[in-house]
Amino acid sequence: MAGPLGLDVADAIPVAARDGDNLVEASPRMPWFRGPTVLGALQDAAPGTSARAAPLRFLVQSVSRPDGDFRGYPGLVASGSIAAGDDVVIAPSGQRTRVGRIVTFDGELDRADAGASVTLTLADHVDVGRGDVIAHPDTPPAVADQFAAHLVWLDQTHLLPGRTYALQLGTRTAAASVTALRHKVDIATGAKAAARVLEMNEIGYCHCAVPTPIALDPYDAHRATGAFVLIDREDGRTVGAGMVAFPLRRAGTVHDQLYRIDRTRRAHMKGQRPCVVWFTGLPGAGKSTIMNLVEVRLAERGVHTYALDGDNLRHGLNRDLGFTDFDRVENIRRAGEVAKLMVDAGLVVLCAFVSPFRAERRSVRELLGPEEFIEVFIDTPLEVCVTRDPKGLYAKARQKLVSNVTGLDSPYEPPEHPEMRLTTVAHTAEALADEVLAELRRRAIIAH
Repeated sequence: MAGPLGLDVADAIPVAARDGDNLVEASPRMPWFRGPTVLGALQDAAPGTSARAAPLRFLVQSVSRPDGDFRGYPGLVASGSIAAGDDVVIAPSGQRTRVGRIVTFDGELDRADAGASVTLTLADHVDVGRGDVIAHPDTPPAVADQFAAHLVWLDQTHLLPGRTYALQLGTRTAAASVTALRHKVDIATGAKAAARVLEMNEIGYCHCAVPTPIALDPYDAHRATGAFVLIDREDGRTVGAGMVAFPLRRAGTVHDQLYRIDRTRRAHMKGQRPCVVWFTGLPGAGKSTIMNLVEVRLAERGVHTYALDGDNLRHGLNRDLGFTDFDRVENIRRAGEVAKLMVDAGLVVLCAFVSPFRAERRSVRELLGPEEFIEVFIDTPLEVCVTRDPKGLYAKARQKLVSNVTGLDSPYEPPEHPEMRLTTVAHTAEALADEVLAELRRRAIIAH
């Protein structure tokens, strides 16, 4: 067991912890054992590399500007040491500068070592903020938006690859998702097994991604910039803890291609403001019916649109996905990326998806600008949807022919603050379509 864990020495010490045998003193009840006690083995263990001997990692906590003459960067010397006059590099931006002063409450220092909380001033006006890492130019951290990691899952709700969580690494907070779960590890044997999700207390090896590059290190090299936690963005609970293995090579080979024609010009050519109108609700709520009516009326006004329907995408782009929680997350992730591309093309994009989870609807919203996502909740009670059952889905569920039906054996999380909430029980689809058009006029998406 020691070999795969990278342990060079493994001492076997027999103990009876209840009575303290071989913990601090040798046990008279085990005269056959001539080895060390647990305490003795710990005292004789070779120390690991000290944080002071490691390369510099200064974690920027904030920007301090008490007046117009002072600009400092409070933070922690997580490893290494730093001195006034040192050349440094800011990660992830790569800007280079020099340390001006090292300021503390008790006065200025010539040098600060690992463990010290100080404020640095820099010789140049460079862009530095919370979450940045200051290092020496010859030993900088890695900068990547994708990395491999070992992850321990801590939450009763299982990990869903593709779902967006909040990542806390050092002083950096970023949105993050597990893009691939390569395998999980049997904690008893160390054996690797294929997995699509991680349950509570399971350990997995995965690939993670963040929207923009961040500074990080392999955990084996730098704990402060290699350890992270994942946080549920809805309620703030810690759901996972991880260790960075290494940045993925593809993170450094994929770059943004800058287009000479951008979304603003494409929208101007069409004479309209692009956006996504996202219809969500239970199966049979009336999403597609209302969406179709809205698109017809927009077309009559000469508005350039495109409609994305959940069932239609499952015939092609998402044909490999089923209806488990994992598949639903990936279904909406793909749909959101397609909708974003169509907004870039200058279109008004109408989307009808059950999209049962708030986290995924929020992720789609964050792909777009602040005025480009309009969430429309088609609020139809389950019993009404079951009565309508236009696709026979609920009937098949009652006959046990299908499973994971939203509203029955799979949850639906209604929007808490949608831009629009439409009730179909007392209103016709035509009247509700008119309400959507009125909202688009109010937002200046379409002309009056």
